Amino acid sequence: MADKKNIEVLSTIPLSEAQMERIRNVNKLVRLTVVKYRDGEVASPEQWHKTEVLFTGGRNVPAVQDVQNLRWVHVAFAGVDALVNTPLMRQPNVTVTSSSGVMISQMGEYVVMALLMLGHKMHEIFRLQKDAKWGESKDMTPVELRGSTVGIVGYGSVGREIARRLHPFNVTVLAAKRDATKPEDKGFTPDGLGDPHGDYFDRLYPIEALKGMLSQCDFVVLAIPLTEETRNLFTTEVFNAMKPGAFLVNVARGEVITDLALEQALKSGQVGGAVLDVFAQEPLPSDSPLWNLKNVIITPHVSGLSSHYMDDMVALFCENLSRYIEGQALHNVIDAEKGY
Repeated sequence: MADKKNIEVLSTIPLSEAQMERIRNVNKLVRLTVVKYRDGEVASPEQWHKTEVLFTGGRNVPAVQDVQNLRWVHVAFAGVDALVNTPLMRQPNVTVTSSSGVMISQMGEYVVMALLMLGHKMHEIFRLQKDAKWGESKDMTPVELRGSTVGIVGYGSVGREIARRLHPFNVTVLAAKRDATKPEDKGFTPDGLGDPHGDYFDRLYPIEALKGMLSQCDFVVLAIPLTEETRNLFTTEVFNAMKPGAFLVNVARGEVITDLALEQALKSGQVGGAVLDVFAQEPLPSDSPLWNLKNVIITPHVSGLSSHYMDDMVALFCENLSRYIEGQALHNVIDAEKGY
């Protein structure tokens, strides 16, 4: 993929000295420049022109005519929905990869926490504490994970790690994905994490059978990428297909849900409660009805946060950079048509 010449790598995200050194040490051909867009720095036209590899947060994307030597873009996040409709994604000589798989450990922990909080009615307990009231124990009987059915909508790297984390709880895991004929995961998976061989689900459904799957679930977790097919996937019709009173956790994108349909389902009790980490508009506006719903826990898009994230993401980039130099297949190549 690359001949024996210097490889100009441009990072538009801040890197520590140790992280920069790690990238430079991949190969003596690597020439790394860091332009901190977050701090107001910008790349010069000359820098864009000579860049062969771009390491970006996904929003500082150059015009195609300015990067004629660009051959590979690595996005520092798993979701590329902000980038997928840009002309750069449609260039046949430019490969785009994501950081899918890097955040799965912390997101798996977050989802298990969310499921336990919902099942053990922590949203109600927090409200009682705020009002200095001692609740009746008969009203606090939990919906235990043990013996329950959890539906995971989206069985990519995050969904697979959730399934792995749930395995010790003795739950039935149902999962839905775009192509249910391919239970294995070909994307990047850190050692010991995820479900690369499809061992942790009890049944795999195509998205077309989503409503049938949801009718069996006590808990539903959304971990699906945002594409034109998944935008507003959860409508009133889909919420009505859920088991009445089932709980919902969304760590995907806010846009996969129709806001009004979610509000109505939560108010009616069709959805018994929800932990929501992502929203169509972020920050969530202060006048959103979701803030005041008693059966909702809101978190500010934090499910993927980790003190290890940058180091883990740089490690993936370095592995891909080594593969690029050696002409090997890269991890997490994005299919522009699919959107992930």
